[in-house]
Amino acid sequence: EHLAEGMVEVRLRPLAGAGTAQCGQFVIVAFFDGPTFRGCAEYHPFTISDSEVDGSFSLGIKALGECTRHLQSIETGVAARVQGPFGDFLQNCTKGPALWVAGGIGLAPFLAVLRKAHLAQPVHLIYLHRNASDAAYLDELTALAVTQQQLVLEVVESGELPADLSAVIPGATDLLGRQCYLCGPPGLLAATINLLRARGMAPKQIHFERFDFR
Repeated sequence: EHLAEGMVEVRLRPLAGAGTAQCGQFVIVAFFDGPTFRGCAEYHPFTISDSEVDGSFSLGIKALGECTRHLQSIETGVAARVQGPFGDFLQNCTKGPALWVAGGIGLAPFLAVLRKAHLAQPVHLIYLHRNASDAAYLDELTALAVTQQQLVLEVVESGELPADLSAVIPGATDLLGRQCYLCGPPGLLAATINLLRARGMAPKQIHFERFDFR
């Protein structure tokens, strides 16, 4: 399913060895040939954006490099080899108030949580994107915010310049007692971590995963 400019969501169904993926985990996948699609046959990491009890799961794939750009034209019937799932990024994300900061496709792990169940604790989700054309999942996310009573959603369109994080990230008082989970481009993560530390958040309260492999 094509969700935005340079952004596709792919659902994979296991043929053997199905496991159960948890929200926030990632897999390493190589996509091979389909009826008319020529596969990359390169392994790349992708965060799981949804999962089912039968072992099927979805991946949000953003066009960030040669292979992921090629995957925007993927078709039904393509074979894939999957390693994983790996990681424990959101393992404790439902244990107390939290701040979630997502940049672009970094929304995927948080969306997986919201798709699964209603939040039991207050969550402030800040979703940063450049413009409307690359705001993947925005309609679904807005609809989920209506039914998720514990969710405060803040959508920030930054344009081509970096977002003014000092105006977006809550102040020190609002951060008290919260855990912060970050997912997005390396530059956004580094800047956000520095700002959170400056506002008094301890390293053990800041959780993130970073992918540079495109």
